[in-house]
Amino acid sequence: MTNNDILRRIRYTFDFSDSKMIAIFGLANHEVTRGQVSDWLKKEDDPAYQDCTDIQLAIFLNGLINDKRGKKEGPQPDPEIDLTNNIIFRKLRIALDLKADDILDIMELANFSISKHELSAFFRKSDHKHYRNCNDQILRNFLKGVQLKYRNKD
Repeated sequence: MTNNDILRRIRYTFDFSDSKMIAIFGLANHEVTRGQVSDWLKKEDDPAYQDCTDIQLAIFLNGLINDKRGKKEGPQPDPEIDLTNNIIFRKLRIALDLKADDILDIMELANFSISKHELSAFFRKSDHKHYRNCNDQILRNFLKGVQLKYRNKD
């Protein structure tokens, strides 16, 4: 999955306007223009399409956490330079305040099931012996389940 695809799916799921997208970046202390947001959301075959970098997506996800959970006191976390599906999954879990059972229910909405043990392996430190890489299929199904659960439910 591309960063742009993830950004598009989150925007669609929560029905964010351009202004809201800009505000979410702002919550992570980063300014973006309406043009930048628009270019990131375009399809790959559009001539104005721009890649959303790992840092830009990390900033957006940090802003989403601040938007959904409230801003923490003190300095804001630095955005990751290299994002992995595991980090994206973790940030979405934090933003939506999901426990393991909530995530398993969301995965079921997308007709995809994994065990609690498999799920916990995605959130471990990368040097842990039971750490497992989150592949695109897992993240895609999680985002699909999130969409089914949250779309038009605010």
